[in-house]
Amino acid sequence: MSDAQREALHKLIKEQQQGSHQWLKYWLEYSAFDTWQFWFHVVMFLSPLIILYFAMDWKRALQLGFYGFNVHVWFGYFDDFGSTQGLWTYPYKMIPFVAHSLGMDASLAPVSFILVYQWTTKHNKNYYLYTLILSLGLSFVLKPIFVMHNLFKFNSWANYFHLFLTYGVILVLSKVITDIFLWLQKNAKENGSKVGTRIKKKGPVLK
Repeated sequence: MSDAQREALHKLIKEQQQGSHQWLKYWLEYSAFDTWQFWFHVVMFLSPLIILYFAMDWKRALQLGFYGFNVHVWFGYFDDFGSTQGLWTYPYKMIPFVAHSLGMDASLAPVSFILVYQWTTKHNKNYYLYTLILSLGLSFVLKPIFVMHNLFKFNSWANYFHLFLTYGVILVLSKVITDIFLWLQKNAKENGSKVGTRIKKKGPVLK
């Protein structure tokens, strides 16, 4: 590493630390425990998880959890990108050390998508149609309400349609990745079953 690179990296790290310190200072002054917005985020985080506990088909817990974790990860990636690039901001947060909304990305959105995914796959409904409707609701109903109450703020060229496109990408990626792993699991079980059948046909192995 050259001296110039080391100096540039040191400068970026210092600015990052200063930015983190400023966010903590801002949070303590405007977004901490004495604000209703903080408790709104707490409720937004806890309530969907409680609903999921009672509404989830626990016989499919691994499949639904894997799908929901995909939704959570992709929401976090996209939200972090938008926040760090200054496209949007959450003026109030539950935790000051993350750029995105923990309640939205780790609870409300994943749980909402999990329940729709569970219902569509159980009743043989069109997953893409119903998750698209959910995405429309999140983008053009929920987010404007957040903006109205200063819980979400656009800073640059991004708008509600861009959020909707983001949610569309997330719902496709999460479904496709889950389907791939389900196919791999099914394929492995079928191959394992065929091997077991061949062994049984050959009879017991004499020692």
